Amino acid sequence: MYRVAFQAVRRFRFARPAILAAVAICLTFAPLGSLGKANAAANKYAAYVIDVKSGKVLFSRNATSPRYPASLTKMMTLYMVFERLENGKLTLNSRFKVSKYAASRPPSKLGLRAGSSIRVRDAIYALVTKSANDVATTVAENIGGSEAKFAAMMTDTARALGMTRTTFKNASGLPNSKQKTTAADMALLGRALQDRFPKQYKYFSTSSFKYGKRRYGNHNKLLGRVKGVDGIKTGYTRASGFNLVTNVKTRDRHIVAVVMGGKSGRSRDNHMKSLIAKYLSKAKTGKRQTALVVPRAGTASKANYIQLAKSIRLPKAKTLEISQPLAMASLAPSIPAFQPASSAQMAYANPINLAALPRENPAKPDQQATASIPVSPKPRMTTAALAMPPLPRAANDPVGDLSTHSRASSTQVAPSGWHIQLGAAPSLAAANKILSQARAKNKRLLLARVNHTETVEKNNATLYRARFTGFESKSSARDACKILQKQKFACLALHP
Repeated sequence: MYRVAFQAVRRFRFARPAILAAVAICLTFAPLGSLGKANAAANKYAAYVIDVKSGKVLFSRNATSPRYPASLTKMMTLYMVFERLENGKLTLNSRFKVSKYAASRPPSKLGLRAGSSIRVRDAIYALVTKSANDVATTVAENIGGSEAKFAAMMTDTARALGMTRTTFKNASGLPNSKQKTTAADMALLGRALQDRFPKQYKYFSTSSFKYGKRRYGNHNKLLGRVKGVDGIKTGYTRASGFNLVTNVKTRDRHIVAVVMGGKSGRSRDNHMKSLIAKYLSKAKTGKRQTALVVPRAGTASKANYIQLAKSIRLPKAKTLEISQPLAMASLAPSIPAFQPASSAQMAYANPINLAALPRENPAKPDQQATASIPVSPKPRMTTAALAMPPLPRAANDPVGDLSTHSRASSTQVAPSGWHIQLGAAPSLAAANKILSQARAKNKRLLLARVNHTETVEKNNATLYRARFTGFESKSSARDACKILQKQKFACLALHP
C-alpha cells in the first residue's frame, strides 16, 4: 500500500510542471478571448440621431460604417409595397401567391404554405409586427419576379433616395455578406417613409396583428412605453447584433434615432431610451425647416411646377406705342368665291398669279397704297401678356443661369464636355438639392460648370440624374469626382 502511494506522489511531482504550464496558458489567453468578443461587439455598434425639423445631426457613432441591416431591410420592402399601392398596381385586397421557396424561409415567419396566398394588407402587418421572412420573400417574388430582381430594385430605390452606402441582396434581411447599410442610411429611409407615405407609415405603430387563429405582437418594445415613439423597425441576426430604428415625435419636436449592433434586445432598447432622453430636448421646435426627403405620395411633379409658376411675380403691364402702321395682308387683291376644282385640274394647275385675279371691289389707284383692314390708331401690347414663368431649373449657381434639363430619350442635345453624375433622384427637387449641395461645398471646383438634370424612366419610375458638365477632359472629370467622393458624394465621370 505504501509503495502504491509513493508512486502516485512521484507521478504527480513529475506532472506538476505540465499542469502549471497549462494553467498559465489558460490564464494568459482567457483575457484575450474576452477582449476578442468585446472587439467583435464594438465592430457591430453604430448609432445616429438626427433632428428632422432642422436636419442637424445630434449624435453619431460609426454612422457611415458598413453594418448588416438584418430585418431593418423590411423597411425598404414595405417602401416598395407602398409605392405600388400609391400608383394603383396593388390594392390592400390584392393577393400574393406563396412559392415553395418562400414558404421554406427560416424564422421569424408566419408559416405560410406553398401554393397558398396572402392579402397585401396582411403582408404589411406581418412585416411590421412579426417581421416574417416567408412574407418578405413572397412580396419580393410577386413584385419583382424573383427575390434577386426585387433586391436590385430595392437597391436602385435606395440610391435614388440618397442611400449611397446601402446594397440589398434579399427582401428579408436574412444573412448575406453583401447586404450592407449604415446607420445614417437607415435614418434616411425612416424619414423617407414618413415623408412620402404619411398614411401608410401609421402601420408601423401597430402593436399586434391577428392572422388566422394566432395573434402576433410587435417586436418593438418601445411602442407605448416611451413617450413619442410611433415606430418603426427592429432587426437581429448573429452577424448584425440587435438593431433598431425609432421615430420620436412629440407636439413640438421630431427626431429619428438608430442603434445597430446591440449585445441584446434589452441593452439595445436601453441605449435607445438614453439617446432619446438626452437628444430629444435638443431638437428644434416650431416649423420644419428641411425639405421632404422625397415628395409626398400623390404629389405630381407637374403640380409642383404649377405651384412654382403661381408663386412667381409677373412684371406689371406696360403699353408699347407702335409708331409705324402694321403691314396688312389686305393690300393684296381680293379673291373671288372659292369654286371646287377637279382632281385633274388640281394636279396640272399652274401657279396662281394673285395680281392677275379679278377683284370684287377694286380700289382706286390713289387709294391702293393706303388700303388696309381698320386698325386702332395706337395698337397696344403689354409685357405682362408676353411674360412666361420660367420652368424649374437645376440648382442656382454663382455664374449666371448655367442649368439645363432634358430627357434621356429626347433628341435635345445635352451640354457639351465630359459629365460627372452625382446620383439619380426620384424628383427634380431632390436632384437640384444634390447639385446645390455639391456647388456650395466646391464653388471654385465647379465654377462655370453647367448644372444638368436629365430625366430617365427605369422600372416604371421616373428618375432625375443630377450632373455637372463642361469638363474639358476625362482626367479633369475624374479629378473632380475624387474630391466629391471624399465629401461623401456618389460621383461617376461620363463620356460626352
